[in-house]
Amino acid sequence: LGDVKMLLSMADYGEKKKIAKITGKEDTRHHLESLGFVEGEDVTVLSSLGGNLIVSVKGTRIAISRTIANKIIV
Repeated sequence: LGDVKMLLSMADYGEKKKIAKITGKEDTRHHLESLGFVEGEDVTVLSSLGGNLIVSVKGTRIAISRTIANKIIV
């Protein structure tokens, strides 16, 4: 099986994934990059709370909305 790409919002909890691509408007991509969401970086979904995701990126826990998670391809 090849490396299947999916949206970050679909990743299993606790599963380390590599960020393949950030989609969306340029300002959205810049904002995510400033938080550490850059291509090639590892990201782990820790939990989900009311539609929002708690993720770990670069050793930092960050809460992001499902809408934003749908712009991150892993």
